[in-house]
Amino acid sequence: MQLILASASPRRQELLKVFGIPFTVRAADIDETMNAKLPPEQEVARVSRLKALAVPREEGDAVVAADTIVVCRGQILGKPRDEADAVRMLKLLSGGAHQVMTGCTVVKGSSSETFTEITTLHFRPLTDGEIARYVASGEPMDKAGAYGIQGGAALFCRSLEGDYYNVMGLPLCRLGQALGRIAPELQED
Repeated sequence: MQLILASASPRRQELLKVFGIPFTVRAADIDETMNAKLPPEQEVARVSRLKALAVPREEGDAVVAADTIVVCRGQILGKPRDEADAVRMLKLLSGGAHQVMTGCTVVKGSSSETFTEITTLHFRPLTDGEIARYVASGEPMDKAGAYGIQGGAALFCRSLEGDYYNVMGLPLCRLGQALGRIAPELQED
């Protein structure tokens, strides 16, 4: 039996190491298109479940999959297409509140658990110069909402309510609880 992370994200890999459980990375190749007519918290959970079910596994293997989006003023913000899109997203986030939603799924055999963790963040007003410098750093380009809270965007966030690690892409507390229910043998000494 092994633990499989269905993600190539370096941030998720680093976070999963917190559990002290050896794991294998097998990125899922699925269509991550979301239906804008459905609630985003439902859609991000659905995508995480598709990822978990898409990776090859042996009998007894446990799979962890996650998908993260940013939702601001009714808009779903995934990864920016280009620098102009990153600027647009950061201007939208400037001076207001938004939610980071991570759908997370744990699958082992016929057992599974899927949940969505939601964290609310409040960004201070950002200047055009701050946004331009941050985008020029390249950091926003592979992150939902065009920012990484663990990097330069830490300077933008006045406060947050919820799981900090959720904002990085893997809600550790709830994931640990789900692993304990679906694959308790992974956490035994």
